[in-house]
Formats: sequence, C-alpha cells, structure tokens
Amino acid sequence: MCPSGACRIWSSEKRQGDSLMKDRCVIVGGAGIGEYSAVRQALRNEDYMIYCDSGLRHREGLQAEPDLIVGDFDSHENPHLPVETIVLPREKDDTDTVYAVKEGVRRGFKDFLLVGVIGGRLDHSLGNVSILLYLDSLGLRGRILDDWSEMEIISRAPAEISDDWAFFSLLNITGTARGITVRGAKYPLEDAEITCEYQYGISNEVLPGEKAMVSVREGRLLLIRVRA
Repeated sequence: MCPSGACRIWSSEKRQGDSLMKDRCVIVGGAGIGEYSAVRQALRNEDYMIYCDSGLRHREGLQAEPDLIVGDFDSHENPHLPVETIVLPREKDDTDTVYAVKEGVRRGFKDFLLVGVIGGRLDHSLGNVSILLYLDSLGLRGRILDDWSEMEIISRAPAEISDDWAFFSLLNITGTARGITVRGAKYPLEDAEITCEYQYGISNEVLPGEKAMVSVREGRLLLIRVRA
C-alpha cells in the first residue's frame, strides 16, 4: 500500500531503461475504441506503450503489450502483469492519463500518441484534449486518435492536410489565434483571426488532388482531421 503517493512495482522483464530504445510514447486510455484496425495501423513496433487503468481493456484489440502500466485501478483491476507498474493514489490532482503523459515526458519522449482518450465523459475528453496544449507548451509533439478523427495543436510550425481526409476543422481552445492562413482548401483564409467565442473554422475541405497548408502567426489552434 502506498497511501501518500505512487507505488512502483518493478519487473525483471521490462524495466524503465527500455524506454531509451523507443522513439514514440503511446498512451492508451479507457474511453471507447470502436475501430481497432485504424489505431493498429497507426502503431509502430518501436512504440513505447503506456496503458492507463481501464485502458488495459484495449490490450487485445490493439494487439500491443504494455511497456508500462499506470493507474489507481478504480475502474480496472490491477492485472499484476510482469511489467513495470505505477500504482497511483485515488485522490490526486492528475488523472491517470495526465500522470502517464508526464511520466513519458520525464522519460525523455518527444513524440506522443494518445488513443482511447475521447468519448464517454465530456470532462475527461476536454481534459485530455488539453494535454495537447501541455505537450505543445513544452515544444513536444502530441496527437490524439479516435474513431472519427486525428487531433493536434498548430502553433509554431505549419500543418499539412492531405485530401485523404473528408474534412478538417480549426478550433481555438485558448485565447485568440491571429494571422491564420489556410491554403489548398475549399475555404481559404489569409491573415485571419479565430476567437474562442466564434468558431467558424469547422468542416473545411482539402481541394481534390491538393494538400492544404495551415499556419498561425500568433496563438494556437486545435486541428482536427476528420475521416469520411
């Protein structure tokens, strides 16, 4: 029992040093995943897999074993696998998912993919989207995949959207974004502004055979690429 903080359970088979051999951290949360095949296609053999509490129910569907398990196990029984496990207290500031992301940052990862973090409770979904802002503030890359879309933050560097996506949306979820440029899309923008109060950047389309480019001079935008 670890009433005052996280408790680490170590395995001789998978240890913390294994993360040095991986180049991307994948966080698996407990929200629903309906299209496992789409997520599996996005996974790589060299991914470092962190399962968060009830995210463990996705092990079979994702066909990917954990390198690390994190959770307070209030929504899933601790499986006691031969894998490094961090048991968290149930009363804490960070959700299991946020803790897992911070642990990935602490271990030196610069690229994060989050799955099973959107859906069900809106408060958890919005909190998990804010993780992308946290990673961006550290200069790290973060993406979220769900059954319908892929999400990332646009700030310093422009983003590209291929015409494989049915739609894309630009949402301002922090402050005011200025100097927004969208090219190669049905609804182009030049030096535009989007505020949190007026979200008019929803359901744009990439021109057939083109690649849309999106950039922002000031502020940050949430880019959501939407499948057909």
